[in-house]
Amino acid sequence: MTQNENYNLLLLAGDGIGPEAMKEVKKIIAWLNDNTSATYSYDEDYIGGCAYDAYGTPLADETITKAKQSDAVILGAVGGPKWDGKTDYDLRPEAGLLKIRKELGLFANLRPAIVFDALVDASSLKPELVKGLDILIVRELTGGVYFGEPRGIETLENGERRGFNTQVYTTSEIRRIAEVAFDMAKKRGSFVTSCEKANVMESGVLWREEVTKLHKESHSDIRLEHMYADNCAMQLCRAPKQFDVIVTDNLFGDILSDEAAMLTGSLGMLPSASLGATDTQGSRHALYEPVHGSAPDIAGQNKANPLATILSFAMALRYSLHQGDYADLLEQAVQNVLNAGIRTADIAEAQHTAIGTSEMGDAVIKQLNISLENSKVA
Repeated sequence: MTQNENYNLLLLAGDGIGPEAMKEVKKIIAWLNDNTSATYSYDEDYIGGCAYDAYGTPLADETITKAKQSDAVILGAVGGPKWDGKTDYDLRPEAGLLKIRKELGLFANLRPAIVFDALVDASSLKPELVKGLDILIVRELTGGVYFGEPRGIETLENGERRGFNTQVYTTSEIRRIAEVAFDMAKKRGSFVTSCEKANVMESGVLWREEVTKLHKESHSDIRLEHMYADNCAMQLCRAPKQFDVIVTDNLFGDILSDEAAMLTGSLGMLPSASLGATDTQGSRHALYEPVHGSAPDIAGQNKANPLATILSFAMALRYSLHQGDYADLLEQAVQNVLNAGIRTADIAEAQHTAIGTSEMGDAVIKQLNISLENSKVA
């Protein structure tokens, strides 16, 4: 772990518990700067409701420029009742998140679903079904029924109203998300399950055909299976450990990733990444954020679980900063904290005394220091 690299990050803490969780990420960054040869500098800005309050928009143009110039963007959370129904649709806090994804060209959403051994009893499924679970869902993020045209609500001649959306995908959109899935599988279990509804949807037929074609062309070393999305939903509840990488479209990915998240026992533990296309230098825009929301009911109370945001930063180390060793070190520190019985309220059981957000961050730092001392002894 001796690399002489300089990295520039943009931290967008956002709303609710976002700033509290991001404060703990800053502790990790400071630790890395003090204890490794890499240098991590960062800028900070607003997104979501706090950006609307500061700039009159949920994402300012200057913030977009900073994001494009950074090696990775780390985001906290957006939204809250303060802004609900009080701004135009395109000025709501969530619009800032959609806009930054669009401006950075982020098309591949990576959603890990990992069950830590220490939290296996927190899952909604029996321990034997989820112990050791490690799934990665690769969701297409910019196409499909959420963005397809035509869309709208119209009044018919008989006076009834009709809402309509269009599910549409092109060859290039399918191939580029499948390419990401195959690439991720090479670093994991070399197994991809592609999910669609080819039995009832032409877009699903095209999806299956194009994924199969790409597999035969350049990824035949990876095992590929096709599965209808509804069957995948059932199999995630019946035998989730059968999966390694699941690749699917925007709509099904939205649903399946949330289902997989509940297998882990707590949204407070789940990171995610959204990736753009790789440029000629091998770099890509990327945004890393926890799966949980802004949790305004506990914001500012030092109750939030920062581990999902910390693990999102670990994903940034792995996928954007090419610091896999440091990512491993950080993920192991989180594992060690949990093994020691240290919990925030959302993952605490009767035998645990819940600690606060800042104390959890300190506990991770303590485990990093222990790992550092052990490496010096070794």
